[in-house]
Amino acid sequence: MSLSLPARVVLRPAPRFLLGARVVVGAQPCRRSFSSTPAARLTQPQKDIVKATVPTLETGGEALTTHFYHLLLNNHPEVKPLFNQAHQGSGRQPRALAASILAYAKNIDDLTPLLDAVRRITNKHAALQILPEHYPLVGASLLGAIRDVLGEEVATEEVLEAWGAAYGELADLLIKKEETIYHDLESARGGWRGGRKFTVAQKVPETGIMTSFYLEPVDGRPILRHDAGQYIGLRAVVNGVEQRRNYSLSDSANDKYLRISVKREPGGAFSNYLHDRVKIGDELEVYPPVGEFVLDKSRADDPLILISAGAGITPTIPMLQSALEAGRRQITFIHCARAEDVHAFRPITTELAKQHPETVKVYTVYETKDPHHVADATGMLSLDKLKSWLPHARQADIYFLGPKPFMKGVNFYLKSMGVPEDRIHYEFFGPAEELEDNKEVPEKAAKA
Repeated sequence: MSLSLPARVVLRPAPRFLLGARVVVGAQPCRRSFSSTPAARLTQPQKDIVKATVPTLETGGEALTTHFYHLLLNNHPEVKPLFNQAHQGSGRQPRALAASILAYAKNIDDLTPLLDAVRRITNKHAALQILPEHYPLVGASLLGAIRDVLGEEVATEEVLEAWGAAYGELADLLIKKEETIYHDLESARGGWRGGRKFTVAQKVPETGIMTSFYLEPVDGRPILRHDAGQYIGLRAVVNGVEQRRNYSLSDSANDKYLRISVKREPGGAFSNYLHDRVKIGDELEVYPPVGEFVLDKSRADDPLILISAGAGITPTIPMLQSALEAGRRQITFIHCARAEDVHAFRPITTELAKQHPETVKVYTVYETKDPHHVADATGMLSLDKLKSWLPHARQADIYFLGPKPFMKGVNFYLKSMGVPEDRIHYEFFGPAEELEDNKEVPEKAAKA
């Protein structure tokens, strides 16, 4: 099979790539240079070359991005703190990057369909403090991966030039948008740029596996008032290695503290560090609140539905609080947990429902049945339950968050109920296609 290119180039898939044979890892990064200054404008012939690589990316993009991360992290260990090594090992980050590169190649003539994804990416980058000087390292590693994985017959000089120009244009776009975020955060009252020292003022167990950390600024100055649903970045040295992580803020904005509620993850270096090593009085470096998973203010009078599972409850609690403070909209709050002893914030939601009986309805689903644990349903969250609890779903604004299988099920159920896509909101850092694939979604698939 060959793919004809307008720029006198023919892409011939390298057999070792298409047949899944072992890829020979290049010892040296691609020598093509990148800088953090604006790139030359991408030409139409170069766009055509990039688009012609789409079939190759569709069949083996993950192999390419896996090798990309190998090159980047081995040649530039200074960027390792920016990446979650657990997601590297699981393949989640390579899959997400492969999907992003493929989407960029498909839409390179008009990036409008990617603007929502760009907003999510730039917010994620801002929370981790990705800076302009990081982009040349990524660009050189990407071209090195294209060269190594596709082979010289496919990764010709013209192909590398085209992808280099394409990457340069994308990098310019992201750098500009991220600088806007950094500037706005720094300029706002109580805002800041980069890291800021916060003291752990309180450490409160919510369940046996989740603990809340109340963080107060060391400098005593005001704190930027975040939107409900946003998250912060944390930087710490864990077992002698610098690491950065993002955590949703689990309380509504106030002038005194930021609160995160962290679930202990098996094998999670950062979460276990927070649970086991961080004490009251310790200092943590905090990056400002960012994120697009926030309530749509233009629909403040529409019914609101919040659906969560496990640690996904952390951003929905401030969303619930914020919605109640803003007005008298109808709110339905659904949470799924394995059992009552790992159900965080139940006293808060129970009390809010008592205080606002005409506007707030709370439903609980526990995976395990126990006569001592009170729940509205047991087992999995089902389509039948959602239909019963949410007769107004098509007129509501809906936000959900939780483990991937749970989100996949909820997304499928809501669309089965005829909820318009623009009323369905979620935060998912993997490829969106993973939530849209409904081949394995049974009637009761939304597992906490």
